[in-house]
Amino acid sequence: MLTEGNISDRLQAALALKSDSAVEYSEIETSKETQPRCAAVLIPLIQERGAWHILYTRRTERVESHKGQVSFPGGACDQGETSPEDTALREVEEEIGVGREAIRILGRLASMVTITSYRVTPVVGVLDWPAVFRLSEHEVERIFTVPLAWLSDPRNRWELPFPGSQRGVVVYHPYDGEIVWGATARMTVDFVNTIWP
Repeated sequence: MLTEGNISDRLQAALALKSDSAVEYSEIETSKETQPRCAAVLIPLIQERGAWHILYTRRTERVESHKGQVSFPGGACDQGETSPEDTALREVEEEIGVGREAIRILGRLASMVTITSYRVTPVVGVLDWPAVFRLSEHEVERIFTVPLAWLSDPRNRWELPFPGSQRGVVVYHPYDGEIVWGATARMTVDFVNTIWP
């Protein structure tokens, strides 16, 4: 059984192997004229019945981009925020109503640049469970969890080629009526490969 300490140690060891310039490109590289915008997400972990799960959100149809898609809580950095953790924790509170005092940060993954030209840093944290959620009516349609063991099984996902990219687009099979794909799925796979190499 993975402990919080195991996960934290493996995240730190993996990040130490990458320099800040070693950015993971999830889909396509942006041009040199395009400066990627700063963003961060939280990969929220919960423990239920002795097993780890990852919590996801499904965005509403009212948001500006990625309508109806599965994502992690997160978004663009605000002025004055000095770390990805600051951004991720603020976004979690805004989107699903969980305060930073109920989250234990374990580490982060290497940043990736998405097709929408965001340089996203995934932060990993454990939510106190059970939790009380207050969903942002504008941004979040629902939250759901997926067992980490299921997400780790390569039989539950596939990869589609993406023109101009060395890495394809990851798509998971449906789980609980939801499909995890794109940058969110790539972050999930990167996390899984980091903690279970």
